Amino acid sequence: MGSWGILLLLLALILLRQPLIVLMGAITVYCYYFLPDPPLESFQELNSIIGDLFFAGDKEILLAIPLFIIAGNLMTHGSIARRLIRIAQAMTAPIPAGLAIAGVFSCGIFAAISGSSPVTLIAIGGLMYPSLTKAGYPTQFSMGLLASGGTLGIIIPPSIPMIVYAIMVGVSVTDLFIAGIGPGILLMSLLMIYSVFRAGNVGRGKWDWAEIRTAWKEGVLALLMPVVILGGIYSGFFTATESAAIAVFYAILVEVFIHKELSFPKIPKIMAESAEMLGILFLILILAVSLNKFMIENEIPQNLVATMSELISSPVTFLIGVNVLLLIVGMFMDIMSAILVLAPLLAPMAVNYGINPVHFGIIMIVNLEIGYLTPPVGVNLFVASGIFKQPLGKVIQSVAPIVGLFLIGLMLISWIPEISLGLLGGEAAAPTP
Repeated sequence: MGSWGILLLLLALILLRQPLIVLMGAITVYCYYFLPDPPLESFQELNSIIGDLFFAGDKEILLAIPLFIIAGNLMTHGSIARRLIRIAQAMTAPIPAGLAIAGVFSCGIFAAISGSSPVTLIAIGGLMYPSLTKAGYPTQFSMGLLASGGTLGIIIPPSIPMIVYAIMVGVSVTDLFIAGIGPGILLMSLLMIYSVFRAGNVGRGKWDWAEIRTAWKEGVLALLMPVVILGGIYSGFFTATESAAIAVFYAILVEVFIHKELSFPKIPKIMAESAEMLGILFLILILAVSLNKFMIENEIPQNLVATMSELISSPVTFLIGVNVLLLIVGMFMDIMSAILVLAPLLAPMAVNYGINPVHFGIIMIVNLEIGYLTPPVGVNLFVASGIFKQPLGKVIQSVAPIVGLFLIGLMLISWIPEISLGLLGGEAAAPTP
């Protein structure tokens, strides 16, 4: 069976709708007991598994994930989202579909702070949806726009899925963050153009200079947060992990001591909420990194690359096939599961076809971003249904035209590498084991 056995086992577990912990555990057992030559036979050899787990846990970048989640939760409970929205509304008032564009802009900026799509949708969507419908924007348009805008949290850096991909594939997370800027701006632009064409005559206002001054005065610290975090990363002043710690410190400083929207007694509750989100994720992530190390040592990705090279000779054919595969996977698996399982297998294939692994990471994440908006397991569909208090079917209808727009964006990102790699000078660091 070899490496093909992994794919068959994976397919069977997905069809049986097994949770990720079962999926990862089953694949790990299969690999350790059936793939080595000779197979694992004694308890003494289990020391290699334990050593791999320590290897997986000894990665500094792992610390960035809980820190960004904590920072996002702190901002969701504070006033940063509301202040960002006020600035966006004041600046876009006279533009066609100005309030809708303000919603997209707010999603983009908040995504650059929180790194999470559901958190972005909850924080911005919960505030913007009543404002849009009250201003006369159609309910279905408003739902679709905000549900889709929330997905920007995984493509606009810093992004937790980007961190996970970097860990699994061995590329620079800073390179991935930089590569996400162009695609993020492209998808934001598509949403803004869609807003103008669908609702350009609704609720146009005029400049209110007093409101602009007040909004900037009250919101400048919120707007500076992504500048501090991302500016430090891109300038090389601090690492992605250090930026996550600074994000937590900045959020506490601004929300507790300056805006005074949070009190210290609330912080332990926020930490507990963050811990609940992280509990099972860290166990799965460490197991996945250990499994990835095992597969590399046993040349499983290399064997798959050799097999695929015999079947597919063209990079274009590979890109078409992998995009179709990832779009289907995104419909049935959450983004973390898909990256943990598929990135170590697909990234070496992409490199074999001359596709930069950072560029491929962006392609993979945009595919799975669209999965946030497609049933049956689209996360943002369920979050939007809950916060907008609308039936799931109506939410699905509302995002359908935007999914089409995002597919256009995906094609551009896939076939024009400069969109992702332009700010890197067209190159990125090679993967490291």
